[in-house]
Amino acid sequence: MEDYVAMLKRRARVLAIPTVLAFVGGYMVSHAFPAKYTSSSTVLVEGQKVPDSYVPPVITADFTERVQSLQEQILSPSRLRPALENLGLEALHADKPGQEASLVSQIQQTMQVTPVITSMSAVADQSAGVKKRKPGSTDEPVPGFNLSYTDSKPDRAQKVCAMLTSMILDENLRSRSDAAKSTTDFLGRQVDEAKRALDEQDAKLAAFKKQYFGQLPSDVENNLRILASMNTQLDASTQTLGRAQQDKAYTESLLAQQTAAWKSSLSSTNPQTLQQELTQLQGQLMQLQARYTDDHPDVIKTKADIAEVQKKLKEVNNATADPSDSTEKASAAEPPEIRQMRLQIHQYQSVIEQATLDQKRLQQQIGVYESRTAMSPSVEEQYKLLTRDNDNAQAFYQSLLAKKSAADLGQNMETDQQGEQMQLATSAGLPEKPSFPVRPLFAAAGAAVGLALGLMIAVILEFSDKSIRTEKDAAAVTELPLLISLPWVGGEEDEVEPRRFWGRNGRGDSVEHEHVGV
Repeated sequence: MEDYVAMLKRRARVLAIPTVLAFVGGYMVSHAFPAKYTSSSTVLVEGQKVPDSYVPPVITADFTERVQSLQEQILSPSRLRPALENLGLEALHADKPGQEASLVSQIQQTMQVTPVITSMSAVADQSAGVKKRKPGSTDEPVPGFNLSYTDSKPDRAQKVCAMLTSMILDENLRSRSDAAKSTTDFLGRQVDEAKRALDEQDAKLAAFKKQYFGQLPSDVENNLRILASMNTQLDASTQTLGRAQQDKAYTESLLAQQTAAWKSSLSSTNPQTLQQELTQLQGQLMQLQARYTDDHPDVIKTKADIAEVQKKLKEVNNATADPSDSTEKASAAEPPEIRQMRLQIHQYQSVIEQATLDQKRLQQQIGVYESRTAMSPSVEEQYKLLTRDNDNAQAFYQSLLAKKSAADLGQNMETDQQGEQMQLATSAGLPEKPSFPVRPLFAAAGAAVGLALGLMIAVILEFSDKSIRTEKDAAAVTELPLLISLPWVGGEEDEVEPRRFWGRNGRGDSVEHEHVGV
């Protein structure tokens, strides 16, 4: 920090001269711009005096959107030119009539409307439906906006700003009144049309009842009871059919299994099977005879098996000669379990056929009653259409009548000025100082630029300066250890505060010195 302070002391002039010159230059430059004066006014909005729960507001659009709409309406050339003529060209300091067009364009470009939220207890006490009060606050926020206009002449800025503010207030009153009146007229026409439509529907319904007296749908409840009973019977028949089909399928699967097992047992009488078994037994006998005598038990058993197989083979060959007789014997030899299952399947089939017939009969009857219930007579459909149209017309008429009553209350509220009102809180004042250019800001900006330029020059000078001022500078430049320090021999005005440092004497010992300069 001591080095930086020393730098600032050395370069004080380098910093001060550009700063002062730029400060003066910025202030002088501000005089080159033409002065512009801004006049502004504040308009606050007083809330509706009657609560919204009793009388709905006529205009429900957003406040900012309404202010924007009012601004666009009053800035139209067709509205500005008559207003400027009423002020007079002499009052506007317009030397030529042609300047009116340029003034209109200037107003459109420089006029600004900025919404604000302010607090005004006198207005808040009369307002209803505003935001809740903050704890410990006695005022409530009230919406409003600021209107400002900038001109080269202060008196013209004041007059034009007052004119624009008055135009916005008048346009707001006119637009609210027109909106209330147009809403009431529109709803009145709609109520009359709805009343005529309701009378026509009442006449049609009365004529229909008179023409079809005694033929109106009255058997709907009885048909529904019969239909419910038949649906119950149909469900029972469907369940019976499902159970029979399941039992039949299960029995058929058991029959297939039993038949397959029975046929597999009969396959042992097949000639080819018997011939293969005979060949195997003969081979086995030859092997046994090679090892044992004829009295061996295995040889005797094998010979007995060969004789049995030869007997069966002979019987099968004889049965093949008479196939009809063998078929009858096979059928007659069918096990009783299989015959019982075939009988059960036949019974299940009979139940299925009967349940299917009952189901078809019930479905036909249900279809008849469903057609009577859903599409009974054309009179029922026409009666429902007439009743629905009459109910809709009645509801629509009542809704419009309620809206018409609310619109009448809203129009009366606007006529008595009990609705939302815009009030002038601060009128347009005569500007005493120009809003542009702000000379202190120009001067401050110039001083900042000059200071930045001075800092840049000071940094450049410091980096380019190779002077040696301290023992650290000397050690850094020479890259040698400091051996001795000599006191300053100048005048008293050049003396500085002594400082301690460590150096080396001729013998290389470290000693402490005090010095006031190098």
